[in-house]
Amino acid sequence: MADNPLLEARRVHKTYRFGALGVEVLRGVDLAVHAGEWVAVLGSSGSGKSTLMHLLGGLDRPDAGKGEVRFRGEPISLQPGSALDSYRNRDIGFVFQFYHLLPELSVLENTVLPSLVRGGASGGRTSIRRDAEALLDAFGLAHRLAHRPSQLSGGERQRVAIARALINRPAVLLADEPTGNLDAATGAGILDLLAERHRQGLTVVMVTHDHEVAARATRQIRLVNGTSDASHAP
Repeated sequence: MADNPLLEARRVHKTYRFGALGVEVLRGVDLAVHAGEWVAVLGSSGSGKSTLMHLLGGLDRPDAGKGEVRFRGEPISLQPGSALDSYRNRDIGFVFQFYHLLPELSVLENTVLPSLVRGGASGGRTSIRRDAEALLDAFGLAHRLAHRPSQLSGGERQRVAIARALINRPAVLLADEPTGNLDAATGAGILDLLAERHRQGLTVVMVTHDHEVAARATRQIRLVNGTSDASHAP
């Protein structure tokens, strides 16, 4: 394992304001993720798991002057919006509990969307389509390319969401409760899929409240009241 983390949160704080009321969700969280790791972030509801994920992915920023997020040693927290857009599209893949597929697009169209936003790849749209078809075939969805999300099961929708997250070959996959909306058997299949990609070298950070799901990771940390517990789960 390399000495320098691939993705790192350093003493990050995050407060949300509702009028005059401030709710401090994160209170100085530290997290270092090295290339090739699969890290599970455990914690009860309200512990700040999803907020930490949003900061790591550049979807939100820490409180001003209170911590930073670094990717490959460079701080992303202070980057301008255009640089963050590029980071989110190129370096990070996102998977959420509720899929967030566009209902009017087909499986294939949903999958290629991040590559089209990025501006294409070598070989243009043909290459993008070929890459997407290969991913979907590997995920058992070759027969579903023209289907809309409403025509899929929950497990199939999540597989499409993962394929979409991986289409730009990100360095890190951030998965926020990826099995939380699925039954146990379907969820296990999703975890098997992530495990296979992890064996191929993908770095994964996964938020969950489920200890059985977290056990699939190579390392676990726990958030308690907005802070990272120094004692790691086994």
